[in-house]
Amino acid sequence: MSAFISGPRVRVPATASGPLDGLRFAVKDLIDVAGVTTGGGNPDWRASHVAARCHAPCVDALLAAGATLDGKTITDELAYSLEGANHHDGTPLNPRWPHALPGGSSSGSASAVAGGEVDFALGTDTGGSVRVPAAFCGLWGMRPSHDAISLEGVLPFAPCFDTVGWFARSIDVLAAVGDVLLPEAASAASSSGQPFRLVRVAEAFAARARNEPDDALRLDTLAESLGADTAVDLFATDAARWLACYQAVQDLEIDISLGDWIRSTRPRFGPSIAARFAQLERLDRGQATQWRATQRELRSRLDAMFEPDTVLVMPTTPNALLPKDAPGAAIGRFYEDALTMNSIAAIGGLPQITLPFTDAIDRPLALSIIGARGSDRALLALARALYSQHTLANLQ
Repeated sequence: MSAFISGPRVRVPATASGPLDGLRFAVKDLIDVAGVTTGGGNPDWRASHVAARCHAPCVDALLAAGATLDGKTITDELAYSLEGANHHDGTPLNPRWPHALPGGSSSGSASAVAGGEVDFALGTDTGGSVRVPAAFCGLWGMRPSHDAISLEGVLPFAPCFDTVGWFARSIDVLAAVGDVLLPEAASAASSSGQPFRLVRVAEAFAARARNEPDDALRLDTLAESLGADTAVDLFATDAARWLACYQAVQDLEIDISLGDWIRSTRPRFGPSIAARFAQLERLDRGQATQWRATQRELRSRLDAMFEPDTVLVMPTTPNALLPKDAPGAAIGRFYEDALTMNSIAAIGGLPQITLPFTDAIDRPLALSIIGARGSDRALLALARALYSQHTLANLQ
């Protein structure tokens, strides 16, 4: 299945020469490209909107840095999924593990990069929509700090969590894109010059162990080999509260962004997506608003935990893959664990990078590193150093 939206391939030449000269990129169909209607993965959204008058600023920046736009990619409907299956447009291929889902909602962007169609691709990440596909497709993936990259020209889903992220097959390209898109910022490393202190998120490793004990052991050993020799119980036995907070605030934001359009248009959604949006009609807005106070409390707790040199390390996903024929119960468990793990960066507005690893059984193994808000550039430098360390160790 193609990674790209139907119709002629959208192509836009670079507008200047720069650090991304010669690189081709694709854009998730939630991000505006001038002259093209942003479809959002849903035919009724596409039919009820007009072509974008201008590029989203993130697209403009990449074109001005020398990159060429080479396609708009399939997204799960209006971003409300982590699976990568679209009822209307189909399911993009997971090129390396074709029996499995590519992960969503930036499924087409991940597929296009993993399949070598483009050098890098933009996606969006709210509750894991870059992080999960990066892990499932064996890619590098970057979710930046919230508000680090403008959301202008991006179809809103849950704006207080939404970010523009990207995929690449190498850390060099991932970092080069970051150099173009990210604001300049001081390093998050301590002023004393000491190296980052890597700390494992114990509950995330435990979630992987419940599903895939062997993988959890491999990932734990890998994290320790990279220097994450201590662990923290970040959720403090209150993981359900983190998940409930994320979901309640997300639904409130979705209702503000999309609720009026859904109620007036009554769009055709695929069955699983329709059920998710139907939850908006049962939304207790007063209670959901109270969850915003909880969000601020949890965010303050995270801020206090991040000393200048602290970086969290955890499995990116609670499962290595989701098979295309995964039963509903397995998908439900995946969502509960994945959204809980992903709520850390979402609630904290924190940058998170997926580092791809594989082992002898040829399945994706991905670790994530999470840094303090605004530490995006330093986190990219750390990702490069950690991957080099792992590569050198394997050559010895």
